[in-house]
Amino acid sequence: MPLVITPLTEIPLVNPGDNLFSIIDNALKRSEIELENGDILVITQKIISKAQGRYVDLSTIQPTMQAHEIAQRTHKDPRFVEVVLSESSEVLRAEPGRFIVVHKFGFVCANAGVDHSNVHPIGVTNPDDWVLLLPEEPDITANTLRKAFQNAHQKPIGVLIIDSHGRAWRKGTVGVTIGVAGIPALEDLRGKPDLFGYKLQVSEVAAADELAAAASLVMGQATESIPVVHVRGFPYPLRESSSKELIRPKEEDLFR
Repeated sequence: MPLVITPLTEIPLVNPGDNLFSIIDNALKRSEIELENGDILVITQKIISKAQGRYVDLSTIQPTMQAHEIAQRTHKDPRFVEVVLSESSEVLRAEPGRFIVVHKFGFVCANAGVDHSNVHPIGVTNPDDWVLLLPEEPDITANTLRKAFQNAHQKPIGVLIIDSHGRAWRKGTVGVTIGVAGIPALEDLRGKPDLFGYKLQVSEVAAADELAAAASLVMGQATESIPVVHVRGFPYPLRESSSKELIRPKEEDLFR
């Protein structure tokens, strides 16, 4: 079966406390999509963070001395730096225009995923002072949504929560997985034969990240307003997994 990625359109702006299951389920109905076994819903982290109320008003933040010192090096707002530090377990790089950390969930990214773009809480007078954090416990959140859809439709499906991250050695951002439920985050191909019968020795496929990147192409990064896509034809069987499968252990990281 070919991989088919269908954008779910007309999804309204999400506010704290909104029911994402109902919002996405209604979008599926408008698109006349009936969930089938093995289907996947890929959801951008931003609407989940908004529904969870993960907003921070920078005007309420008191930066520490560490935040001021890093802000001076990175040329960033010390209040913003303080929020990033609160979401991080380790600072890896802090230099002009760059602030790379280990997020408390374990993955490496810029600014701990703290975001200014497309953040505008209802009723605020100064939206420039507001930022949005990544969702709480993305794997758990993905599994909660997965269970809601499976209970409603009685079909085994997967749910992927994605974000846009940069990559070492390469320019530009790509969609990556930060939360997963029912989808193999990592697919181990070691021991399987290639076209000529040679058994693969080291091949592991970041299947969830590959799907995240493909979905991100459909979602866009600016004004497209497509925070959810429906996927059919994923080439690997669904299984229980965790986004932690994708994180290289620190002792195996040759470049940190």
